[in-house]
Amino acid sequence: MPFKSEKRDSSEALVLEWKMQVKHYVLMLDKQRCVGCQICTVACPKAAITANKQPKIVGQAAKKPRIDIDQAKCNFCGVCDVFCPYGAVKVTVNGSHELSVISKESYPQLTRDITVDTRKCDKECTACEAACPLKLIKISKVGFDGKPVQDVFKLSPTGKRRVQVTVDIAKEYCPTCRACEYKCGPGAVTIKKAYEGKIKIKKQKCPEGCHDCADVCPITGTLTIGSDGKVHLNDQTCSFCGACANVCPEPQALTLERTKVLHSQVHSGAWNKTLERITSPDYAAKEFTAQAAQIRRKIVDKRFIVEEMKKNERTRID
Repeated sequence: MPFKSEKRDSSEALVLEWKMQVKHYVLMLDKQRCVGCQICTVACPKAAITANKQPKIVGQAAKKPRIDIDQAKCNFCGVCDVFCPYGAVKVTVNGSHELSVISKESYPQLTRDITVDTRKCDKECTACEAACPLKLIKISKVGFDGKPVQDVFKLSPTGKRRVQVTVDIAKEYCPTCRACEYKCGPGAVTIKKAYEGKIKIKKQKCPEGCHDCADVCPITGTLTIGSDGKVHLNDQTCSFCGACANVCPEPQALTLERTKVLHSQVHSGAWNKTLERITSPDYAAKEFTAQAAQIRRKIVDKRFIVEEMKKNERTRID
């Protein structure tokens, strides 16, 4: 047990600390990046994290849920850090961001598969930077000599644009919503979603005039208000984080199901249980079946290679 523990809550961050004889644990929740989603609450193996609705003020937009962490339950395992789609949680040990659940392969790493091919970028285009709802993309343009150019669209004497484009994406904070990919030219940006799923909105169940889900959705253009006054969904850019479900006042009006998590390979009973909570027992069972099939395939391939080696060896002897 720690000889000193501390919890600090401010408008900018929620910070928990454990001070032990040789180790100093710190968990920091960045409230500016946190969107009040469901991921950390369902992923936490200790059920230490809760998402609490904030009071609704008449005439104002709904506020995102407030995330709280029970200091008595939290053991600084870092699972919330691993699976937060917005990179809002960071756990450090003695100042180092090294998580034992990853190094010991108890849990996989969330995969943010983001590829940028600047060869396919229009030299004058800044569409991806403008499209990012979280302002995580920065485009810089320099001359081919490596020096910054004041006017990147100025033509050289040969009539060609002597400009090189660099697209920097803060991947650790990217929820892989694909908004930038849809705005860019074909092949310039390619993204695989970290979380996939399904959202259903039963408009007949929505309370009259309620737009709470659209108010808190962090991805602009995913949940919008139509001409009929109802909420409309564009699931192409949805990150399936569940912030909308957390604030919906009518449980039957909006349902969310995560059907896939893009992650590195790992074989762990602890992860199996977490996957069931993040997605569903049915999807988890499908993944476990696929993993078992891969293991069997590797065993067969290995046995085939061994048999071929033995066969070749006998041929040489004969």
